[in-house]
Amino acid sequence: MDEFDFIKRIQPKSYKQSNLIKGIGDDAAVFRQSYQDTVTAVDTLVENVHFSRKTMEPYHIGYRALAANISDMAAMGCKPAFYLISIVIPPSWAESELEEIYLGMTAIARQFQMDLIGGDTVSGKELVISVTIIGFVDRNKARYRSDAKEGDVVFVTGSLGDSAAGFYLLSNFDQRDRLTYQYLINRHRMPFPRVQFASGLHSLQRVCLNDVSDGIASEANEIAEASHVTMKIDYEQLPIDKSLLDFSREQQESWVLSGGEDFELIGTVSELEWQKLIEIAAKQNVPVTAIGRVTGHDHKGKVFLAKDGQTKLLRKSGYTHLK
Repeated sequence: MDEFDFIKRIQPKSYKQSNLIKGIGDDAAVFRQSYQDTVTAVDTLVENVHFSRKTMEPYHIGYRALAANISDMAAMGCKPAFYLISIVIPPSWAESELEEIYLGMTAIARQFQMDLIGGDTVSGKELVISVTIIGFVDRNKARYRSDAKEGDVVFVTGSLGDSAAGFYLLSNFDQRDRLTYQYLINRHRMPFPRVQFASGLHSLQRVCLNDVSDGIASEANEIAEASHVTMKIDYEQLPIDKSLLDFSREQQESWVLSGGEDFELIGTVSELEWQKLIEIAAKQNVPVTAIGRVTGHDHKGKVFLAKDGQTKLLRKSGYTHLK
C-alpha cells in the first residue's frame, strides 16, 4: 500500500468549518478561534481488545470509533468540529477495508458538520485506530463531572443496556435472531451521541454531565468522586428498551448497570432547572429519565443503588482498561 496515495483517497474534497485555515496537506492543520473555549479528547482502539471483525464490519468500526469521541464532546456540552486519525495498519487488512473504516467515520462526521484535518498511517502487527477530536463551546460553558450538588436530580438520556445486548446477540445468536433484534444490533454498531441535547442545555446555570461509555455504575461513581457527593439511584427507574425484557433479569441488570457503550448521557441538575431540562429534551425528542438524587457530601464520593427494597453501595463496574 502506498501511504501517500491512500491519504489522497481519504482526504476531504472540501471543508465545512469556516474557521479552518489549513487542513490536510501540510505538516499541521491550522484553525482560528476567538470567542469560544477549545475542547479536545483522544481515544485509541485496538483490534480484538475494543472491536472485532466477528461482530463489526469495517464501516461500523470507523463509525463507532468517531462516535465514541463525539460522545465525549457531548459530555462536555460542546460541539465537535475537527478530528484527526492515526492508524496502525497490519498486512491482514485490505486497502478496501481501510477505506470502509474511513467511510464509516465520514458518515457520522457529516451528521455533525465535522472536518477531517490530519492524522498518520504506519504499518504494524495489529490494527490500531487513534482518534483525536476538537470541539468548541461558549466561554465558561463547558460541563464537568465535578459540578454535581446536594439536592440535584440525577438523570439519564435514552435507554441503557442496548449496546451490550447487541454485542451479545452478535456474539452468540444466528442471523435470524439478529434480524429480530436489529434495534439492539444498531445501537451497538452505530450509536448516536447526544450532542444537540447537551449543547441545548447552554441556558441552564449548572449541569453536570458524563457519557455512558463504560457503564452507568462506573459513570455515576465518576461523578460522585469528582463532585465529592453521595448519590442514590433507583434501579426501577433506570430506562430500558422493551426488547431487553426478552432476556433474563440477570442479563438485564448486568447490561444496564455495567454494559456500557450506549453513549447516552448521565448527569445532574438542580431541582429548580429540572423542568426546563425536560422541556429542552422534549423539543429535541430526546427521552430523559430521572433516576435518582444527589443526597449529600462525601470526600471520596459514593453511589448507592435502591433495588428490591434494599439500598446497597454501587461500586464501579463495567469495561476498564489496563486489567
